[in-house]
Parts: sequence; structure tokens; C-alpha cells
Amino acid sequence: MFSKLSQNKAIIKVFGFIAGLILLLIVYVAVFAIADSPFTFGQLMKFHSTFPVLFFIDLLPFLALFLVYLYFRRISFILAQKDQEIEKDRLLIRASVEMAENLSRGKFNNKLEEHNGSLLDSLYRLQNSLKENQSLAEARIKEDKRRNWVSEGLALFGEILRRHSSDINDLAYHIISRLVKYMDANQAGFFLVEKDNKDNKYFNLLACYAYDRNKFADRQVAWGEGLIGTCALEKKIVYMTDIPQDYLLITSGLGKSMPKNLLIVPLISKDEVKGIIEIASFEVFNKFEIDFIEKVAESIAMTLENIQNSLKTSILLKETQAQADELSLQEERMRQNMEELKATQEQAARQAEKFISFTNSVNHTLIRAEYDKNGILLYANTKFLKKMGYSGNREVEGKHISYFIHEKDMNWFNEIWHSLAEGGQHFEGYMKHISKQGQDIWTMATYTCVRKDDGNVEKILFLAIDTTEHKKQSLDFEGQLAAINRLNLKAEFAPEGKLLTANDLFLNTLKIPSAQIDQLSVFDFFNRKDLENYNEIWESVIGRSAYQGQMRMLTRFDEEKWFRASFTAVEDMYNEVAKIIFLANEITNEKLMEEETYRTTERLKQQEEKLRLSSLELKKKWDESENNWKSKLEKYDTKFASFRQFLNAENSLVISVDNKGMLLFLNTAAEKYFKVDHKKYMDQPAMLLLGKNPGNFPNIFHQLFDPSKSKNFEDNSLVKLKNSKSDNTFHIHFKVIEEGSSVIYNLVLKPD
Repeated sequence: MFSKLSQNKAIIKVFGFIAGLILLLIVYVAVFAIADSPFTFGQLMKFHSTFPVLFFIDLLPFLALFLVYLYFRRISFILAQKDQEIEKDRLLIRASVEMAENLSRGKFNNKLEEHNGSLLDSLYRLQNSLKENQSLAEARIKEDKRRNWVSEGLALFGEILRRHSSDINDLAYHIISRLVKYMDANQAGFFLVEKDNKDNKYFNLLACYAYDRNKFADRQVAWGEGLIGTCALEKKIVYMTDIPQDYLLITSGLGKSMPKNLLIVPLISKDEVKGIIEIASFEVFNKFEIDFIEKVAESIAMTLENIQNSLKTSILLKETQAQADELSLQEERMRQNMEELKATQEQAARQAEKFISFTNSVNHTLIRAEYDKNGILLYANTKFLKKMGYSGNREVEGKHISYFIHEKDMNWFNEIWHSLAEGGQHFEGYMKHISKQGQDIWTMATYTCVRKDDGNVEKILFLAIDTTEHKKQSLDFEGQLAAINRLNLKAEFAPEGKLLTANDLFLNTLKIPSAQIDQLSVFDFFNRKDLENYNEIWESVIGRSAYQGQMRMLTRFDEEKWFRASFTAVEDMYNEVAKIIFLANEITNEKLMEEETYRTTERLKQQEEKLRLSSLELKKKWDESENNWKSKLEKYDTKFASFRQFLNAENSLVISVDNKGMLLFLNTAAEKYFKVDHKKYMDQPAMLLLGKNPGNFPNIFHQLFDPSKSKNFEDNSLVKLKNSKSDNTFHIHFKVIEEGSSVIYNLVLKPD
């Protein structure tokens, strides 16, 4: 347009000059008509001399030419501005198209700082929104991968703990080697807390992976020594990114290198450190990896606790079984000694008349003393003196018998002695005496009355065998049996299965009244489904094969109890099975925990599968959403460009305002009405369009631009708008668009 105007510049100036001449001619014609004078050159000069102002009128052609020049200059300036604006809009549209194409290709880092405008601002907001959504999606995918990694790791190490819980060395090797590979670490060690002969704690390197051989040559670390000892004392994870010089090296075929990161994790169960895991790596450990190691450490510590308890129980059971066998053998020997002693006493009673002739031989084998009825010692043989710690009869003759009996035993002994002094039956049994040095002397003793011819008691004869050592062993065995009875369920069964005896722990655990012992057999404590298996076990035990293992038994009320039990046969003097000894520890709670652990593991596997399926479904939905979005964006770009062009070509006034009164769109007709450039007012308060005199505009614009006023326009109603030339009547078309929490008001004023 501007180029065409430049081409016609000369023509317009000529026309301007001619227009000035015509105007000058009209003035002179008017002057001559008023003066009623003929038009002559002389008369014209006369008028000039009479009216000098006519000289200025003669300049009208030049004045017209100058005005045409000024007008052309103004028009040229306006057209140049329009061309610049058109070029700027063209560049803006091209930048918007380019940015929309980049967004459709997934490029979200577009920068067009030399351009501005509401469309680009909207595209920038769209770009930021898409970029943020992409970042959130990537963060969710990353978090899902971390959760899957942790879940798979926990399941993996749970399976390792279940498979290798029988051998602690095998367990340590599998844990440490698998942990290094799963964590992408470079080096690790598994230290177990142990005790030396003086009950001092130390760390034993049970398993290692890629350690330098010189670091732990003796495979031991003292308690409290170094970083490992510090971790055990504080019972907290130690994570270092600045490892002390020469602390450890990672060796490979290419040489040795210092790791950059060190993680030391305590294995704690019931607030007690069971061991330490040390992991070194060139890479930094993430927070979720450290949390994962901590969870795995809890499971490892619990498994170590169970293994150690099982080992202690097994050792205690073997010791108890050995003690029971030894005690049974001692009881049999004691019984044989008692039978032999009883036979000796009976023989001595029958041959009392011949006692004097056997005195010398008896003095060499038995402890012998004689008392009168009042308890005064009359005679003591050499064996009595030696056992009691005296050098001769002079030290003991005339002493009362209470001198040789402990004061605590005098009450019951006085009754025995009174009966003997009155001629009662002889006494035989265990008797404790006190030596000169205050030591206890246990004997298998016999007190017998020696009568006169008239039948009255003359004196009382004391004969005994020293059983001090046997008694001490017997008391020790009794103490051990009492300890076993306190810690273990104990019962004795006949070879055919009848229950003979049972301790209180056995009766209370299985809820059996003591009065019903003789009515029960071993087979009453097993479920019918398990009976066939236990029949085979019983036959094996009867065949002198000891049984040890876990078994399920029933209480009197058919409640299930689990035990770690053993059955052992006891033989009599003829090498025949006399009875079966049953020893057990209840493990019902451990069994329930084991079953609960198994169920928990199964639930975790199911949850992992659900999580995997959910991740696949989420990815599928994301891909579908992304494809739909790209398609909609392409359609939006096309429709938006054509729609904007269509609205600008309309004679109607088109105005869009949001619920905050901010101007969103203004077409060309509306720009002309308000006499503004819409680019300066986009995303600005719409009330600015009304200028300094808002009263000059109809109420319809106040209702639309002011967010505090209600928008109650009626479609197709009429309104008159004023401009500088005339009043026009317009039809109102009003539409509200709601998008989430945003509301857009569109007003279209079509001329009548």
C-alpha cells in the first residue's frame, strides 16, 4: 500500500495545485461578481492595490500544494506504521507456529524473547505446563522404579534367609555376595559378634567380597575398635563419603583404588548387635538404597537370632540328654549298692551273736561305734576315727552322740534315738555326721540295739559305709534334674507307651491333672493324622535310636502345641529298655511367627505383582493421553488461527474477559470502537478500555469489565453505542465458558 502511494505522489501534488488554482479562480469570480465589474487584468490589479489581502489569496495554489504535501506525509507515516505492525504480526504468527510445532514434537525449551503477545504467552504457559507434567511423569516413573527395586530386593533377600538359615557361614556368604551385586557396590564384608574364652566380645569376618587380603589377615576386629566398633557401640548406621586414608583398597586386575563411599550397617535384634555389614563403593549411595539396606539388616539380625537360639537349644538338649544318661547310670549303681548294703545289714542282724568274732574284720570294712542308751560314746573303731578326723579314742570316748550330728538334724534324730533306747526296731538309711573339722560325712548307716539276756537294751551299735562322694554326686544330679525340670518338659513312658511320671511343666503345658497320669499313654498326645508317623518314631526309639526334632502335640482340650523334643531309651541292668525319657521345649510362638512370616512373604509377592500390572496400565494410559494431546494440539493450532482471522474480519465487536476482569481478546472492530491497540491491553484489567471518562460508555461494558458486577445479559437484546459520527444499534450475544476453576465471558455485539 505504501509503495502504491509513493508512485501516485506527483499526481496527487498536481491535483492539489490545480485544486488551489480553481479555488483562487472561484474567489476572483466571487469578488468581480460582488463588485459587478467585468473580469479584466487591469481591474484585477486595481483590486489588488485596493485590497492587498488578495496577494495572500494568490498564494492559495501553493498553500493547497503545501497542505497536500503535509497530508501525504501524514498518510505515509501512518501507512508505514501499519506495514510495521503487519510485519510484526506476521513474524509473531510465524514464531507461534514454530513454537507450536516444537511443542507437538515434545520440545519444551523454546525461547522467543524478541516476540510478545497473548498467543505466545498462552503457548509459553502451555509449554511450561507440558514441561511440568513431563517432569512429574518422569519423577513418578523414577519413584516407581525405586519402589520396585526395594520390593524385589526384600523378596530376594527374604528367599536367601529362608533357604540358607541352617548354616550361618553359608548364609553370610550368600548375603554378602548377593548384596554387593544388587547394590552395584565394589566391596563388602559380613562380621559376626562372637565371644572368646574370657567372655570378651569381638567381630569375626565370616564372609567377604573383594577385600584386600592384608586388611583382615586374622579375620577378627576387637569390640569398639575402628569404624566397625563405633557403629556397634552407637547402634547406628555409619555412612561416609570421606574415607580415612588407607582404610581399605579395592583390588582389581588393573591395580588398587580407594573407594569414595563407605556404608557400615549394624545387625540389631532385641536391642543387641548381632553383627556388622560393611559395604564400600565408588558410587554414592542414595537415601532409598540406605533405607533398603537397613530393612534387610533387620531381617538378617532376626534370622541370626533364630539360628543362635536354635544352636543353644540343641547344645543344651545334648547336654541334658548326656546328664540324664549319666544320672540314670548313677541311680542304677546306687540301687545296686543299696541292695548290697541291705543284704549286708540283714546278714549282720542275723549274726549278731557272732558279731564279736567278726569285729576285727568288720573294723577293716565298716565304720563302727558303740553308744549306751543315753547316747554316750563307748567305743569307736579306727575307721570311725579316721573318717571323723580324730587321732584316737581318747578324743571321742565319753562324748554324746549329738557331738557328731549336725544341730539341724537333731530333732528328727532324737526321735530315732529314743525309739532305739526303748528297744525299738533298728534304723537303716542315709545319715549325715559332722567331722572334727566341720565337714559333712554321709554314710549308709545302721543303728541296732544290743540286748542283754533279759531283753533289755545294753548298748546301741552303729555300723556304716562312707557314701560321701556318692551322696555329693547324687545331690548334684538332683540339682541338675531340678534345673531340667524348670526349663524343659520332662516325662517318662513305659516301653508300651504308658505315661509313668511327668514334671509340673509337662502337666501344666498340656493341661493334664496329676491324678490322670496313670490313665494316659504317649499316643494320646498326638493328632490322629500324625499318629502313623509317630508310631514309626516310637518303634525306632524302642529299637534304641534316639529321636530329636520338632513335633506337634495336643493338650487335654485338643489345643495344638509345638515342641522341639527328644525321645531317648533308658536300659536296665540286663540291657533291656526299661523306660523312655521325653525332654522338650515349647516352640509354639516360634512356629506361629514362622507361619506368619510365610504368609507375609506371600502377600508381598501378590502386592509386587499388582504393582507391576498397575505400572503397565499406567504407562499405557500415559501413552494414550500423550497421543490424544498431540492430536488436540494440532487441531487447536489450526482452528485458533482460522478463528482469529475470522473474528478480525467481522464487523461485530467481539470481547473476551475472564472472571477476574482481565482482557483476553479484542477483535479489530472492537479496537476501532475503543480506539486502542489490543496488544497493549492483553492480560490487563478490561476497565482500562473505558479510559478517563467511563460514563461515556453504556452500562453493558461496566457489567462485563467489572468482576464485582453480575453478568445478566440477555441474548439478542438491543443496545445503542455512540461514536463520533453516529449512533448504531447492536444485538447482544453473550456466552460463558467454564474450564475448571476459570470462567471466560464472551460478548459479541452485531450491528442491527
